Amino acid sequence: MVEGLIGKKLGMTQLFDDKGFVVPVTVIQVGPCVVIQKKTLVEDGYAAVQLGLIEDRKLKANRPMQGHFKGSGVAACKRLREFAFSESEETKVSVGDKVLVQDVFSINDRVNIAGKTIGRGFQGVMKRHGFSGGRATHGSMFHRKPGSIGQSASPSRVLKGMRGPGHMGNRLRRVKNLRVVKVDSERNLLLVKGSIPGSRGNYVNIYRMN
Repeated sequence: MVEGLIGKKLGMTQLFDDKGFVVPVTVIQVGPCVVIQKKTLVEDGYAAVQLGLIEDRKLKANRPMQGHFKGSGVAACKRLREFAFSESEETKVSVGDKVLVQDVFSINDRVNIAGKTIGRGFQGVMKRHGFSGGRATHGSMFHRKPGSIGQSASPSRVLKGMRGPGHMGNRLRRVKNLRVVKVDSERNLLLVKGSIPGSRGNYVNIYRMN
């Protein structure tokens, strides 16, 4: 069985469970994905499948990728990812097969979701690290500055790992152990409890927990 799929974050909403409690959920457009390549223990040293996310728009690929897709007999995909795969008599797949959301996930499954966080650009220490800043009165001129970060004589340098201003966000992060609340096989939607990294339209990788 394929251990995960590629999806796209659509946003957040809420559902009511059987007891009437509100459950915050994230809606993910999962697949359909197509098998681009199979890797085996004999030839590659590990068992996995390379999946491509099927989208409505047509994509142009460069020459090497055109040959890669042509050899598999599938259309070009923007998003490719490898997922672990354990083949058996019931879960055989071939290159060109489609993998749907209901083939991998079901209600109450536990999943890990990886994606890039929202990019915040260059930020100062107060927003990036939660520094309190200086006093805002009496002409302190030290409102949002980081303060002293070095030494005067020894070792006369800035130590590694010192928190300071810089690029914030746009990092790969993984949220673990989220519960699948609903699987919509007609619209290829997966609803998981809680939030996941990234903004609307971001690509995410959903991994099924064993």
